Amino acid sequence: MRAVITVIGKDTVGILAKVCDVCAKANVNVTEVTQTIQQDLFAMIMMVDISKATIPFVELVENLTQLGNKMGLQIHVMHEDIFDSMHKI
Repeated sequence: MRAVITVIGKDTVGILAKVCDVCAKANVNVTEVTQTIQQDLFAMIMMVDISKATIPFVELVENLTQLGNKMGLQIHVMHEDIFDSMHKI
């Protein structure tokens, strides 16, 4: 099972590291990362493998949302099932 994590906000040192730390603590493996910085704005898309996560998906979402709130970032986590259901429409 996979999920997509998006991060958008003002660029600061350590965004990638802190998001990866939340994932690592939950045994969520980061499989792909694309990030860009335009002027002072940071945008990142991560593909993660949640099949061996040690916490429920909703807890991962909450942990990343809290991190985003603390850092002044918008962090969204979407389970791959959302994309599968959209494709069937």
